[in-house]
Amino acid sequence: MNLVELAKAGDVTGVLRELAALTPEQRAAHAPDVEALFAAEDWDDWRKHSKEQRVAMYTAQLGCWITPEAAAAGLRKPTFKIRHDALVPMADVLNLYPATWQAELVARISEQNATAWHDHALFVLADHIIQTTGCPAPTCDTYINAWLADRHNHSGRDQPWRPLNAVRGADFLELLRNDPCTLTLLPLVVARPGVPLRGVWALSQLAADGVIDRAALVHRVFAEVAKAHPAYASTLLEELALTPAEQSQKAAERNALAEPALAQLLQNGSQKQTAPHLALLRALGLTPAEKVPFLRDHVAMLDLSSPVAGYGQEVLIELDTAGLLEDDVRTEASERVLLRPEKKLVRAQLTWLDRVARRDPTRTGQILLEVAIAFQHADLALQEQALKIVARHLPTVKRAADGSVPPELRKAAESLSPGLAARAAELFGPPQDSAVNQVAEVEPYVEVLPAVPEPRPIPGPIQAAAEVAQELAVVLANRDDVVAFERALDGLVRHSHLDRAALATALTPVMRKAPEPVFHIEQTLFSAQTDLYDVAAALRGDEPRPWHMSKRKGSGSPGELLKARLNEAIELIESGTQPFLLALPTHSTGALDAHVLVERIAELERLGVTPAPIDLAQALLRVTPTTDEHVHRAAGELRSDAGQQLAQWLRDGGLPHQDSTPQGWPVSDPTSAEPKWWPLAVPGLDHEPPLPPVAAALITGTHERASYPAPFCAAQLPHHRDVVAARVSGGGDVLRRLAESGGAAGFAMHRKILAHLDTERDTAVDALLILAAQGQLDSALIAGQLQVRLRRQSRGAKRIADGLRAAAETGAYATIWSILQAALPALLRDEPIREAGAFLAVAVECASRCGAKGHIPEVDAVAARTGSTQTVKNARLLRDVLR
Repeated sequence: MNLVELAKAGDVTGVLRELAALTPEQRAAHAPDVEALFAAEDWDDWRKHSKEQRVAMYTAQLGCWITPEAAAAGLRKPTFKIRHDALVPMADVLNLYPATWQAELVARISEQNATAWHDHALFVLADHIIQTTGCPAPTCDTYINAWLADRHNHSGRDQPWRPLNAVRGADFLELLRNDPCTLTLLPLVVARPGVPLRGVWALSQLAADGVIDRAALVHRVFAEVAKAHPAYASTLLEELALTPAEQSQKAAERNALAEPALAQLLQNGSQKQTAPHLALLRALGLTPAEKVPFLRDHVAMLDLSSPVAGYGQEVLIELDTAGLLEDDVRTEASERVLLRPEKKLVRAQLTWLDRVARRDPTRTGQILLEVAIAFQHADLALQEQALKIVARHLPTVKRAADGSVPPELRKAAESLSPGLAARAAELFGPPQDSAVNQVAEVEPYVEVLPAVPEPRPIPGPIQAAAEVAQELAVVLANRDDVVAFERALDGLVRHSHLDRAALATALTPVMRKAPEPVFHIEQTLFSAQTDLYDVAAALRGDEPRPWHMSKRKGSGSPGELLKARLNEAIELIESGTQPFLLALPTHSTGALDAHVLVERIAELERLGVTPAPIDLAQALLRVTPTTDEHVHRAAGELRSDAGQQLAQWLRDGGLPHQDSTPQGWPVSDPTSAEPKWWPLAVPGLDHEPPLPPVAAALITGTHERASYPAPFCAAQLPHHRDVVAARVSGGGDVLRRLAESGGAAGFAMHRKILAHLDTERDTAVDALLILAAQGQLDSALIAGQLQVRLRRQSRGAKRIADGLRAAAETGAYATIWSILQAALPALLRDEPIREAGAFLAVAVECASRCGAKGHIPEVDAVAARTGSTQTVKNARLLRDVLR
C-alpha cells in the first residue's frame, strides 16, 4: 500500500513507516495525491471517519511538506485543524528532519502569524521542538502567554501528548524551575503588560531565587490590580505577600485602591456583591494609621449588612488597640452594634468593651454604661454576657466613687429578662421605688392574642354583562383570585341565560389574547383557573385555543373537580337549563351560608330546574354547618331531590371531620413519640358520601401533596382545613388561607405550622396565633411534633426557636410557654438536643412574663450539671424562674 492508501485506511504506524522510508523528494511527490484526498472529504468530522483515519491523514499531509516554509504555511491552513490526539505521530514526522530544519519551522510560524500560538496543539509541537533541539523560543506576547498558561495548567500531565513534554514537575513552581526557557521568558512575562499574570505565588518564589526582579514583579502586580476585578485583585495581592518595606513604598497606591472599595461597601448589597471588596481591603493590608482618614466610613458600615458591619467593627477595634480611636467614637459604635440581631457582632462588641475596661480602669464607668445597652437585646444569652461584664467591673466603679454610674445601671437593668432580675438586684440593689418602700402593685398577666379573623363577605352575583368581562379579566391576570373566579364563572352562566349575545359582545376585549398554562403538558390548578377562558370562548362560539383544557390531563382530585365544574358550566350555557350556579360562595374563604343555599335551591324548584350535579356537590362541600332552626325548617320544606339532600346534609352537620393523626401516634402523650417520619393517616369515611365521584375524591382519595394554589384548594373544602393541609404542599399562602378557614385543626395543620416556623416564620407565627385565638391550638400535639422533628434532625432548630420567640413577643407568652412546657422534657431527656439552649432561653422569657411556676425534672437535671454551656446556664435560669 502506498502513502495515500495507508492514510485512507487509518494505518498511522504504516504512514510513519512509509514516510521514514521515502526521501524528501519522494514525499513531496505524494503531496498532490494527499492534498486531493484531504480536500475531497471533511477529515475532521468524527461521524464520517475514525480517530485513526483522521490522525493518519494529518500525519501523511504533514510529511509531504518538506521545507520549513511549506510546513509552516500548511500548519496554519484553516482546513488543517491540528488535533491533540495526532500530536505524537506528527512529532515523529518532524523528527525526520534535522534540528536546524525544526528550529526554522518554529521561527517561520512565529514570523508568518504570531497569533498562531493561540492554538494550543501547535504550541505543544513547538515546545517539543524547543525542548529537544535547544533552539530559541519565540519571544512574542502570544507565545509567552501560551507557554505560561501551559505550565500553569500542567498541560499534558494526564494527556496522550505527555511524551512530548520534556519538562517535568509536580506543580507550577517546579515546572518553571525545571524549564530552560524560564530564564529567558519569565522576565518578559513581568515586563510585558500584554502577557496575563498567572501564579503570582510561584513568581514571588522565583523572585526570591533571583530569577526575576522582585521590584519589577511588585510594579507589575499593582498595575494588574488597578484594572482587575476586586476578587482577582485580592488574590494577586495575597499571593504577592508584600513585605513591610514594600507596603510603605506602595502606600499611595494602596490607599488609592482602598477608596473605591470602601465606597462600594458603603453602597451595601448582598454578600456576593460585598465579599470581593472586603477581600480586597483585607489584602491591601492598610496599617491602622492609614485607616484613620477613613474612620467615618468604617463607623457608617456598622449599620449595614452583617459582613460589612463586621469588617467596620474589626477596623475600629484595631484602631482602638493602636490608640487611634476617641472614646466618643467607641460609644457611637456600641450604640449602633449592641442591639443588632447578629449575635456574633454583639459578642465581639461586648468582648471589645470588656478588654477596654481591663486595659484602662479610668474609663470603666462609661464602658459599663455602654455594655448596659445590651440589656435591651432580645437574646437572653447576650443579656447575661453583658450582665457578667458589668458584674466583673462594677467594683472598680465603686472604688472610684463614681456615684452617677450605679443608678444608670440600675435603670438599664429594668430592661433585662425577668429571668435575670434576681441577679441584677444582687448587683444594683432593688428597684428605686422598692428602696423607699413604695412597692407598686403587680398587674396580673393578660395574654394577648389576635382577634379571630372573620370570613370576609363577598359581593353578590354580578348584575351586568360588562362586569362579567371585568371579573374575567381579573381572573386571567391574577391566578390566585378565587373570588373573581367564582363570580366570573357564575356570571358567565347567569348572563348567558339572560342575554347570551350581549354577554358575547361584552367579552370581546378580554378574549383577544388567549392565556397559556404554566405547564403545557399536564393541566394543573396553576392553569385551570385561567381555563375559565375556555368557558367564555365556548359561550362566544370561538375556536378552541391550542391549550384548551380538554387537550390536557387532569391533575389530582382538586384539579379534576375544577375541570369538571368548568365543563359542566359549558354544558349549562349551551343548554340554557340552569339560570345561575349554586356553588357561588358568600365568603372569601369559599364558605357558603346555609340560608343562601336554601334560597337558591328553592328558586330552582320554583322554576322547575334540576341542579347540575357537580355544581350541587361543590355547594354542599362549601355550605356552612348551622344550628339555626329556621334554616333547618326551610331546608326540610324543600321537595326536590337536591332540597332533600341539602336538608339531610345540614342535619348531619356536613361531612364528619377526618383525623389525619398517623397510625400508632401516642395521642395521650405526644412527646413520647419515636423520632421517625410519621406518615399522615389516609383520609376516609365509614360510608361513601352522597356526591359524584369527582367531588367525593376530595375526601376519600389518597394524599397527593401537590402544589396547588392555596385559595382554590381551601375554597373547595372551606370547613375541612386539616384535609387540605394533609393533601396540599406549598408555602406560606397555603398556611395563611388554612388558618382563616374553618374546621378542626388536627395533626396535619399543626405539622404544617411547625414546618413553616423554620422556613416562613412570619406566616407560621400568624397561623399559630390564630389557632390559639380560635381555641384550636393543641400545645401537647405541636410539642410532640417538635421533639420528633428535632430528634430526627437538628437542622432549623434555631430558626424554630426564633419563631416561637417571635410569637411570644406579640404578647402570647402563656401560649408559647404551654408548648415549651410540654416539649422541654422530651428535648432535654438523656442527651439534650442541639440548640436546646435557644429553646430554654425562650422558655425563661415566657415563664417569667406569664408568671408560670412549677417543677420540670428534666430542667432541674440539666441545671444541676457542671459546666457553663448555654444549655446549662439557661436551664438554671428557668429552674429559678419556676420556683
